[in-house]
Amino acid sequence: MCYYLRGEKETALGFIYTDSALRREAPRACIDMSRVPLRSISDSICLSKSPASDQKNLGRKLESLRTFTTSGDHGCFSYGRNSITRRLQVQIVEALRSNQRSRASSLLSELGRGNHSLRANDFIYILEYCSRSPDPLFVMEIWRIMDEKKVSVNHRCVMLRIQALCKGGYLEEAFDLLDFVGKNHDIHPILPMYNNLLRECVQTKSLDQARKFYDLMEDQVLGKNEVTYSQFLKLAVFRKNLSAAHEIWKEYMTYYSMSIISLRKFIWSFTRLRDLESAYAALQHMVDLVFKGSIFINRSADGRLRSSRFDIPIPKNGDMGLKIFMEENKHSLPSVSDNSKRIESHASNVEESTIFYMGSKEDKGFGINMLEKYKGKPVMKVLRWSFSDVIRACAQTQNCRLAEQLILQMQNLGLEPSCHTYDGLIRAIVRDRGFSGGMEVLETMQLRNLKPYDSTLAALSISSSNALQLDLAECLLDQISRISYIHPFNAFLAACDTLDLPERAVPILAKMKQLKLKPNIGTYELLFSLFGNVNAPYEEGNMLSQVDVYRRIKAIQMDMLNNGIQHSHLSMKNLLKALGTEGMIRELMHYLHLAQRQFSLSNTYLGTPIYNIVLHSLIEAKESHRAIEIFKNMISCGLRDAATYNIMIDCCSIIQCYRSARALVSMMIRDGFLPQTLTYTALIKILLELEDYDEALNLLDQARSEEIPCDILLYNTILQKACREGIIDLIELVTELMHQEKIQPDPSTCYYVFSSYVDHGFFSTAMESLQVLSMRMISVDYDSILEEKRTEFEGFILSEDDDAESRILQFFKGSEENLAAALLNLRWCAISGYLISWSPNESSWARRLFNRYGSRKESS
Repeated sequence: MCYYLRGEKETALGFIYTDSALRREAPRACIDMSRVPLRSISDSICLSKSPASDQKNLGRKLESLRTFTTSGDHGCFSYGRNSITRRLQVQIVEALRSNQRSRASSLLSELGRGNHSLRANDFIYILEYCSRSPDPLFVMEIWRIMDEKKVSVNHRCVMLRIQALCKGGYLEEAFDLLDFVGKNHDIHPILPMYNNLLRECVQTKSLDQARKFYDLMEDQVLGKNEVTYSQFLKLAVFRKNLSAAHEIWKEYMTYYSMSIISLRKFIWSFTRLRDLESAYAALQHMVDLVFKGSIFINRSADGRLRSSRFDIPIPKNGDMGLKIFMEENKHSLPSVSDNSKRIESHASNVEESTIFYMGSKEDKGFGINMLEKYKGKPVMKVLRWSFSDVIRACAQTQNCRLAEQLILQMQNLGLEPSCHTYDGLIRAIVRDRGFSGGMEVLETMQLRNLKPYDSTLAALSISSSNALQLDLAECLLDQISRISYIHPFNAFLAACDTLDLPERAVPILAKMKQLKLKPNIGTYELLFSLFGNVNAPYEEGNMLSQVDVYRRIKAIQMDMLNNGIQHSHLSMKNLLKALGTEGMIRELMHYLHLAQRQFSLSNTYLGTPIYNIVLHSLIEAKESHRAIEIFKNMISCGLRDAATYNIMIDCCSIIQCYRSARALVSMMIRDGFLPQTLTYTALIKILLELEDYDEALNLLDQARSEEIPCDILLYNTILQKACREGIIDLIELVTELMHQEKIQPDPSTCYYVFSSYVDHGFFSTAMESLQVLSMRMISVDYDSILEEKRTEFEGFILSEDDDAESRILQFFKGSEENLAAALLNLRWCAISGYLISWSPNESSWARRLFNRYGSRKESS
């Protein structure tokens, strides 16, 4: 290996480090670095008695020597030999900065028309600016002038042109230039040129271009250095290729000793690839190096941190090439469970490992004292960044425990967590313990005067919305000043949809508009579900509500059109469901045909669930003929499931045709769908419409004998018909069967039973049955639950306060509708003067029903 100086007086330093380069014509000034250590050169420079300016120039040249062996930023250099070229270069750069390109081109032509001979350094200042801007087109103009004037280019010119072309996206032109340099015997290719191209390929994710550049590097036998490995790591992350990252680690460890900067890059890569175990091991290695004093970090000209070690390239050995990135990932990304199992043991030992570095457990301040000398130094930043990366990886892999242990280790090392660190910690905690744990960490940040990131607030808001804590979620969203993704707002809308509170979504939509946040299809799916219904589920649609619903749907549709978003299956399903619930059959069929045309253009079907929504809506509207036509089309297209058959069996109750229902059951079984509870409910409903009560009860017994779970809807179907026809015996039989099957009644059950007795003038029996059924609504396990909460419930039932009913109604907000209805029923009984009994089974009405129908279960 040898370092060389170009033959001209004012030149940059180059570096030949490959066997093929050594065979080329050696420059005139050559220093054999194998005989003269680099440190001795630097020592001789420092001890020289030359003027200070000469020492600076020598130091600059030595810095250039290091620069060309890395891809770091390049320092200042000469801008020309005379004042004319210097002045013109400055004027050209000022014109480019002012966006006066025509003037810059004129000045460049003036520079080329000069009578004096031009050299490469007469263009360096302009090239340097164009490489930073970047301005590849003006670089090409400069290159044309240099070609016309036959200016001998040097490595610096080539490097700056390549940088400008790469940053400007002209990768093909950069490749052609490198290919030309490789074939030119006057300019020897150097590794930083290729690293610049490789870096741009990684940034633009151009894997094909990266392969071409790497093949060219292989042809030039240039080998690799630390910067090359760094770009390979980024490629591995881009390809999500964990095995490639591990291969890079192994080869790097073969030729280099790990430094703080290199470990930082590996930690970054492992965390992006969700290899928490490797990232954690590399982090502890970094902590070990810091305690040993192996730092080697300084700042480049533009303030970026870099390794202060000389980056000696590694000769080509054929062990690893870019082809490993093209192969399939041999090791899939570790799953969450795998990471959790393998890291679990590490998490418990983090404190012990920290103590190992710091001395004894009793003196935890020793670690802080050891790192006190590095306070304010770049190494502390690198440590903090790496800890933050691993903590964020803990959030991705749901390893909250390790994240908390790493925070503890940071405190023991004297590292103050940053906002970025807390962002990762809160994400890890909310995924494991919910929003409450995250809010505790947020309070800690506020005590330290740290402003949380918008992404931190978004994560907390999402967790709060998932827990249906709308007030907290909305408060957190209000604090977000800028955000680029819609997920926290969609989570809030989903919570509003779950709680059926569309009014709470209105201010959030205004917030989205204020932030200029574009909705996605998930937003519109929720909007159709939230605002597509006015009266449901408590009232039927009427003319006013239908007008309101249609206006809302048109507004949402128009907003979708303005944002260029097409319907998804779920958004169309929610839209059709909203129209069907309001009984808007004409509009329902209109949007169904629109959906069929839209999805046919993409060669997709609407899907069975959407057609089932339409079928159900048509049957609810008594549009049996339309339902039958759609069902025939579904059968011809092979679109059907168990729900489809159940809906059509229910349709048979409209046309009162039990024979058709049985035929549908046969088709259902042939298609592999077994009868379900809904199937028996629909069949019993048909028999009740035909007033065949004995056959309906036989079908009920058959369902019970086949151990098909009978729900409250099935029993209420029978009770509704019995109440309408005034058949008290049937009502009492079904009520006792429900009690034997331990099926809790609901408000509809109470209504049917109570109304039947009242209609026949049995008022005392009606009140007694209402009490028993209300007690059963509260709990099936009467002896334990009722006795435990008797005092609490009596406070609602027997209270003489004016707001007693209002307090009972609060249970509706907690989705405890049955409890609220039962307490209101019992309070009304108490007000009517009836004694409240907390032993419903001891009621004379309950005993009579048991004695009369209790044996039916055994006989069935």
